[in-house]
Amino acid sequence: MLRTIFIAVFLSIYILIVGPPLIIYTLLTKNPGPIYWAGIKGVMFFVRCVGVRVRVVGKERIPAGVCLFVANHTSAADAPAVVGAIPRRIAILLKESLFKWPIVGPAFLSARFIPVNRNARESALVSVEKAIASLKAGQSFLIYPEGTRSPDGRLQEFKKGAVVMAIKAGVPIVPVACSGAHRVMEKRSLVIHPGEILVEFLEPIDAAAYSFDERELLNDRVHDALAAGLPADQRPIDFQTAAEGMPQR
Repeated sequence: MLRTIFIAVFLSIYILIVGPPLIIYTLLTKNPGPIYWAGIKGVMFFVRCVGVRVRVVGKERIPAGVCLFVANHTSAADAPAVVGAIPRRIAILLKESLFKWPIVGPAFLSARFIPVNRNARESALVSVEKAIASLKAGQSFLIYPEGTRSPDGRLQEFKKGAVVMAIKAGVPIVPVACSGAHRVMEKRSLVIHPGEILVEFLEPIDAAAYSFDERELLNDRVHDALAAGLPADQRPIDFQTAAEGMPQR
């Protein structure tokens, strides 16, 4: 718990000092870069301070242009690991409630993150359409298609929102396999354990080769590609390790 208290205290101080002036700067300049990178670098600094190491593999597989990063979600610890590993500014669809936090909420908006109300279908669809428009305008995104954190670290079924975004925007999907985060910080636990989180960028998948009617096919392909990139204890129990049966485009 001392590690958790350390991050809570010092990250809060960092946000109070850095957040307000950068929010004002972003409002005046319309440039989200400084507040985004200040947030990422600050969080990763405090994560390293409590003994959590992030190892990144496969950056060379990331396409040069706009893309949609799709990652598994097991723990509060995997979010900073995955976002910190992505070597470009990205936007994220986040729970609407997070935007109500003082300073943090305005900072998310300044970084062009998009709030989504998962409990209201029509509102969620509006958020997805905003994200699609942002993708088309040149903004890469990160999505957690499981919709919630895995209770045991194993990959869950995917919702189709991510592949719909990629198909409509015509951008490639980059599966991101994050392993070990659930051992660093378990779901519904505030205890942080020292350890290593591995973030691996897998081969991109061309969503432009799929039609909207083929979204379920693409969803299955992305799910299976991500499952194959995870260690055995994080794959679905009934998952076949060989991915030869996945349709290729």
